[in-house]
Amino acid sequence: MLNTSPLHAFIPTLNPTRAKEFYGETLGLTQVSESPFALEFDANGTLLRVTTVQALIPHPFTVLGWGVNNIEDMIVKMTAKGIYFEIFGFFEQDDLGIWLAPDGTKVAWFKDPDGNLLSLAESKK
Repeated sequence: MLNTSPLHAFIPTLNPTRAKEFYGETLGLTQVSESPFALEFDANGTLLRVTTVQALIPHPFTVLGWGVNNIEDMIVKMTAKGIYFEIFGFFEQDDLGIWLAPDGTKVAWFKDPDGNLLSLAESKK
């Protein structure tokens, strides 16, 4: 029924000014609109709506993720922009924070300024 409709992704923020800088300047997404209620970014054809909320308790699991071609290179670039990659300690991750999933996918996690857990994933080739 919805297989021909575009997907819109939503993520909450308490501070739209910081979110605008993070998603627009740090991550490099193109901002397409701004209102008192939300910021909208083009995430490679998917609309990402960063919604302003009054209260937020970040979830302990990934809420948004990107597929990348070279995760190591992307982590180096993002770290240079001040992004910290999480080391969880309850499964094996390398020095860059990359976990190797059983199917060979490489995954790493980082947080936005509101503490939302985001990820990068490089599928096994």
